[in-house]
Amino acid sequence: MNLNNPEAIEAKSFEIIEEELGSLDRKPEEARVIKRVVHATADSEFADLIEISPEAIASGKQGLEAGSNVVTDVNMLKSGINERILAELGGVLNCYISDKEVAARAEKLGITRSRVAMRIAVGLENNRVFAIGNAPTALNELIDLVEKGEMDPDLVVGTPVGFVGASEAKESLSALDVPYITVHGRKGGSAVAASIVNSILYMFK
Repeated sequence: MNLNNPEAIEAKSFEIIEEELGSLDRKPEEARVIKRVVHATADSEFADLIEISPEAIASGKQGLEAGSNVVTDVNMLKSGINERILAELGGVLNCYISDKEVAARAEKLGITRSRVAMRIAVGLENNRVFAIGNAPTALNELIDLVEKGEMDPDLVVGTPVGFVGASEAKESLSALDVPYITVHGRKGGSAVAASIVNSILYMFK
């Protein structure tokens, strides 16, 4: 095998994933999402941890096709999403965590920048797809804003990773009446969230 050929490496990787996962009892588009996550993490356990709400992929695709922006909680996640395909659909990648206004408001209110960033994001036009891969507080804030009726997202990808607060935030997302994709337990991260968003964007290729 030519290890200097990225396309060949990816193709072989997915062959191995198919062999290891076998027949997934999932809809075809859901299986594509799961395989993309396993590819990004080299961890087949995600096949049993990922939860996809019934309308999540269809709603996410519809929003992206209509030109929705994608909001991320951290710049690391933003850098992992395919900006070219998103732009072709009319959307923009947004991350507000490093904005000076966010830092100032967070200090004044005594809360995390992640929470403030979500408050700003939902107040701006066309931010309808959210990807949270790092900060449980960002996901908690998003859930609070939905429950208050301040937003109705097309899709929430919630996969924060960690030992404190991450699992609980994702369980709260699972109980929310919005289209969502999440990962149960401590596992997750920016690479997982990016691979989920990309798997939906690649459906337009």
